[in-house]
Amino acid sequence: MKIRVINPNTSASMTAKIGAAARAVAAPGTVIEAVNPSFGAASIEDHLDDVWAAAGVAEQVRTGQAEGADAFVIACFGDPGLHAAREIATGPVIGIAEAAFHAATLLATGFSVVTTLTRTCVIAEHLVLQYGFERRCRGIHGTDIAVLDLEDPASMAFERILAASKQALEQDRSEAIVLGCAGMADLCHALQDRLGVPVIDGVGAAVKFAESLVSLKLATSKIGDYAAPLAKSYAGLAGPFSPG
Repeated sequence: MKIRVINPNTSASMTAKIGAAARAVAAPGTVIEAVNPSFGAASIEDHLDDVWAAAGVAEQVRTGQAEGADAFVIACFGDPGLHAAREIATGPVIGIAEAAFHAATLLATGFSVVTTLTRTCVIAEHLVLQYGFERRCRGIHGTDIAVLDLEDPASMAFERILAASKQALEQDRSEAIVLGCAGMADLCHALQDRLGVPVIDGVGAAVKFAESLVSLKLATSKIGDYAAPLAKSYAGLAGPFSPG
């Protein structure tokens, strides 16, 4: 099977890191195609970035659909464009936040999220409520590490995320940590070793959920709001995205 893993920002180095994390957990025979949009922000750290990221996801789902992708993973913790992507695609579309939340609830009665900028915590809070995990998520913690600084050793990202995770486990009385950024994927196993609790990287979780659904021959329902978009013409910048 072929899974297109979409990094919704335009950072090629982060796309490569996300692709490596996805391939590390993919089953033999699964082809991971890591891509990013042709436009948008180099990092997704506010609501405006999220709007452009959603359009970029739509771009990459459309091309991936035409090129025979069996499933899609949206590798940004805000799950930008998830519902639109499910309208476009015929195969499963998995957002890494939703995947990580589900995985955490299979491993612990309560989990905490540790993410990047504190200002993005509200986006994670909205997703927790939207997906119905408010009874299981016991806290969301920002580290104030900029997304692109995760790639800079001078940022001390691992140490700061480790400290925030320890504080979250104690403060929230949780038993698992969900990493709130796809750019943290490469830190997952080292953090788990140090913390002694499950640490969930949404990229890996989403890939395994996508593989399972494809193997079970299950796809997104096309009755109701996930039916194919209505055929119409879009104007101006949106023209290339017209569904009909």
